[in-house]
Amino acid sequence: MAARKYGGPRFSHWPLPDAVRFHLADLLALPLELTLILYFMRRWYFRRPSFVLPASWIVSTWVVFAGWFEVLLPLFDRRATADPLDVLAYAVGGFIFRRWLNRPA
Repeated sequence: MAARKYGGPRFSHWPLPDAVRFHLADLLALPLELTLILYFMRRWYFRRPSFVLPASWIVSTWVVFAGWFEVLLPLFDRRATADPLDVLAYAVGGFIFRRWLNRPA
C-alpha cells in the first residue's frame, strides 16, 4: 500500500478509488496515533494494563489534528488544502478507536 501511495504509477498498475486515496489516511490517523499513545501510557506512565484513554483525550486529539491539518497548515503552506471531509474522517477514526480499540488489556 505504501508503495502504491508514494511510488506513484511505477508501482501501481491499478488506480485506487478517490475515497481511498484522499480519505483513508485521515480515517486511520487517529486510531494509529491514539493506539501508540495508549501503549506508551500503559507501559511507561501509568504502568497499568487496564488504563484506557478518557474521552476528553480522544476529543482533544481530534481537535488538534483537525485544527492543525485543516485550519492552520493551509494558511502557511500552499500545498496543503483544507477539506471538511477530512475533519469528518478524523472524527470517525476517533469513534473507531473509542468503540473498538480503547479497551483494557
